[in-house]
Amino acid sequence: MSQDLTDLQLLRELAPTVEQLINRHLKMAKDWNPHDYIPWSDGKNFYALGGQDWDPEQSKLSEVAQTAMVQNLLTEDNLPSYHREIAMNFSMDDPWGFWVNRWTAEENRHGIALRDYLLVTRAVDPVELEITRMEQVTRGFSPGQNQQGDLFAESLFDSVMYVSFQELATRVSHRNTGKACAEPVADKLLQQVSADENLHMIFYRDTSAAGLDIAPNQAMASLHRVLRNFKMPGYTVPAFRRKAVIIAVGGVYDPRIHLDDVVMPVLKKWRIFERDDFTGEAAAMRDDLGLLIEELEDACEKFEVAKQRRLERERLVAEKKAMKNLLVSSSSG
Repeated sequence: MSQDLTDLQLLRELAPTVEQLINRHLKMAKDWNPHDYIPWSDGKNFYALGGQDWDPEQSKLSEVAQTAMVQNLLTEDNLPSYHREIAMNFSMDDPWGFWVNRWTAEENRHGIALRDYLLVTRAVDPVELEITRMEQVTRGFSPGQNQQGDLFAESLFDSVMYVSFQELATRVSHRNTGKACAEPVADKLLQQVSADENLHMIFYRDTSAAGLDIAPNQAMASLHRVLRNFKMPGYTVPAFRRKAVIIAVGGVYDPRIHLDDVVMPVLKKWRIFERDDFTGEAAAMRDDLGLLIEELEDACEKFEVAKQRRLERERLVAEKKAMKNLLVSSSSG
């Protein structure tokens, strides 16, 4: 059995591909300015500057849209941790170092634009948002830190495989959040953010594809570990479970979307189940991924049943509340 390549060897082997992918990315990427996507004329001072502080009635977004926007923003806010992780695993040598910094610069626009939109439109409580941002960024995102597990991070392949799926999942989440906002400015902004995330996904996906050709068994080991333990980086956000349920039931990101729009497209692009270059333990891992897909399919079906039950409960509660309000109104009349 051949010995695994070290990260340094992989970095050198993949460097020519990475340089080609960077050149392609720069041709495809379109520069944009966050301020062009913010309705500044809607803004006004808060109490500290003689204006009015936030009130829930000022928000025009639904609970689902508010929750998804805040979750997406807080995920973007942890960019310093993400930068550190990929800098450690990709190195800062050219062309890897150029990509690390370019990716970070592009990602930074997302948090700037989302926060400006939410504050100017008074879509969410700005004080709660800042409190949660401080907690989230202080927690950081790093393997082994705060019992966060080892999502990224033991090897170059672990990192690049993980972000291939994570960037696509983030793209889908942003795009569906824009639709959930039912507001044209937010939708346009999140279309632009999604376009960035899609290009990032393509870079990582194609880097991973090259890695699969260079060291298929080694790459499969990372792919298997990533998918068997997959979590979005936003799972460190306070009250993540509650927010994830709201987002899932609202159709922004749920198990079906994860399987059909994220996991399967990437696996098909890499031809994971058609390749014949996996051997030994790696071949067994590929077979186990087939079982994982069956498990994810089962989870989709169970979620749909639970979702319909929840929606039915919410409908009954809303009807009961409406009837009560009607009776109160009738009696007062």
